[in-house]
Amino acid sequence: MRTLMIEPLTKEAFAPFGDVIETDGSDHFMINNGSTMRFHRLADVETATPEDKAIISIFRADAQDMPLTVCMLERHPLGSQAFIPLLGNPFLIVVAPLGDEPVSGLVRAFVTNGRQGINYHRGVWHHPVLTIEKRDDFLVVDRSGTGNNCDEHFFKEDEQLILAPHQ
Repeated sequence: MRTLMIEPLTKEAFAPFGDVIETDGSDHFMINNGSTMRFHRLADVETATPEDKAIISIFRADAQDMPLTVCMLERHPLGSQAFIPLLGNPFLIVVAPLGDEPVSGLVRAFVTNGRQGINYHRGVWHHPVLTIEKRDDFLVVDRSGTGNNCDEHFFKEDEQLILAPHQ
């Protein structure tokens, strides 16, 4: 089994998988008579059809035991999915590039700085939310509509990956 090395999350490194939602280095302008700085269009919500709706939810996630064996990834072919941490805690991200199924050798792992959110592009393979804290809350923006919007891929045993504890 290959051990995933956890990389710091940057806009450049994460670009093949989606958007990093953060204020650092982002376009902005003043609104509300100069009292508010708007960091504009940090990510686009993607939906497959005009009938789809962009929705906002809160996910409360429990930490997984580490090291974690990554035996599956999922994707949402009909819409993007954004995770914004509500409590300021770093979290882990495991992703693979677009494709009919994820390739174990191309899987990457990232850690946020606690002030960054992420927006997975439509169809990007990813692990379900991975909190570092015992329990954490995330604001989630994704798609609601008809059709199956969650594909799961389970790796063969010799393709599974080990995600070591974050230091």
